[in-house]
Amino acid sequence: MSDSIRLAKRVAEVFNCSRTEATLYIEGAGVTVDGVVVEEPGFRITGQEQIALLPGADLTPIEDVTILLHKPAGMLVANVLELIVAENQAVEDRSGMRFLKRHLKELVMLDPLENAASGMLIFTQDWRVKRKLVDDLSRVEQEFVVEVGGQIIEGGLELLNQSINFNGKPSVPAKVSWQNETRLRFASKELSSRLITLLCERVGLSVLSAKRIRMGRIPMGGLVVGQWRYVMGYERF
Repeated sequence: MSDSIRLAKRVAEVFNCSRTEATLYIEGAGVTVDGVVVEEPGFRITGQEQIALLPGADLTPIEDVTILLHKPAGMLVANVLELIVAENQAVEDRSGMRFLKRHLKELVMLDPLENAASGMLIFTQDWRVKRKLVDDLSRVEQEFVVEVGGQIIEGGLELLNQSINFNGKPSVPAKVSWQNETRLRFASKELSSRLITLLCERVGLSVLSAKRIRMGRIPMGGLVVGQWRYVMGYERF
């Protein structure tokens, strides 16, 4: 549309506000175009459309968010962002926040899982969380539950709790225990599904599945596969 204009410009004109204020209205899902909510300030219109503010639309700045997602096993890590849509927000999400498209802007995935693994993934816009799970990741304990096959060698559990050479240096010893006859629990800093696979192979076991269920002090809890929730302000990794 050669004669089109940006929605933010039109909102500023119609409601006598600044472009910054217009952007806040739009990104906060407070603006409709011909009765349809539009959340993109750069959305192009002709200027003939009916522009309206919804009841409750305000100028409160949208805070950066952190999102916890339960990744399905086998899903390509490159595709998991597709799951963060309103329809997949967990019913049990107690944050009271509604999904906004603005929450996807500059959203970064931290410490990805391998494609075959399932469980907890963290996405954030918050620089403080980025620093914690990037610069200080080696200080954050992670927990996995692992389904295994095969027969463990004699003394194998003790070996699982010992360090091995991994990526050219000794790994941090994991705390490993049986949950049942086929399931192990691993908890350690600098833990990954690849390291778990190597530890298991060392004692005669094969990894059938690996699920990350905790990062630091935040557990995945009862979050359903493929669903996500907002991390609340009081939660700390």
